[in-house]
Amino acid sequence: MEPTEPAEPASPRLVTAVADGIATMTITHPAKRNALTADMWRALPALLAEMATDPAVRALVLTGAGDSFSAGADIGALREPGDAIQDLSVRAEEALAAFPKPTLAAVRGYCVGGGAQLAVACDLRFAAEGARFGVTPVKLGVVYRSSSTRRLVSLVGPSTAKYLLFSGELIETERALRVGLVDEVLAPGQLGERVAEFTQVLAARSLLTQAAAKEYAAGRRDRDAYWQEQARGSGDRVEGVTAFLERRAPHFEWTVRE
Repeated sequence: MEPTEPAEPASPRLVTAVADGIATMTITHPAKRNALTADMWRALPALLAEMATDPAVRALVLTGAGDSFSAGADIGALREPGDAIQDLSVRAEEALAAFPKPTLAAVRGYCVGGGAQLAVACDLRFAAEGARFGVTPVKLGVVYRSSSTRRLVSLVGPSTAKYLLFSGELIETERALRVGLVDEVLAPGQLGERVAEFTQVLAARSLLTQAAAKEYAAGRRDRDAYWQEQARGSGDRVEGVTAFLERRAPHFEWTVRE
């Protein structure tokens, strides 16, 4: 038998795919538990911008390759001068939080540091049993940005946010569920099936309603006129009521155009 060359390790990258209305973005850097390099942080906002206005995308799943979500920022990237890598990570986080369609983090294994930062920026988080979560800038002497801190506080409350930020300790899925850091915990073999099932539910609903609710939940208070105008021109309400009366599934057509 001829000797075979060992497979080259996958280069760090974000892998995107779209199927049945769901975009899946996979953090891929398995040699380092899917740690994010500067180039990966830099690429994220542009990828999100493309999917935001793609009518084929109704919802987004963010996950990690293999058995980890992400161990955070690649330590090598943290050696860059000044606050360059933190600026990149915050821009990526803000772009994910502002994505106008529903987002769901599907978490296995480690979800730590910058990985947790991205998971918190998603609308929902489903986790496999055994996943571990940690917000760890305190271990590196990094000052967590105010926007990231406020987002964490709004999700889990001040006390739990302080526990995570002050200690850098990792917590298990049971506690993460109890404090609101995750929304559902599944057996490891059931996570993919449940995420696929739930995102199909999201894709079948009115994106108009979802996008407006997402802005309001984020604290926007100046967009009532805009969303009422969108509702009047969309046809989603007529379709929803008609489908209900006809006892059929609705076919909502409104999509993001901005």
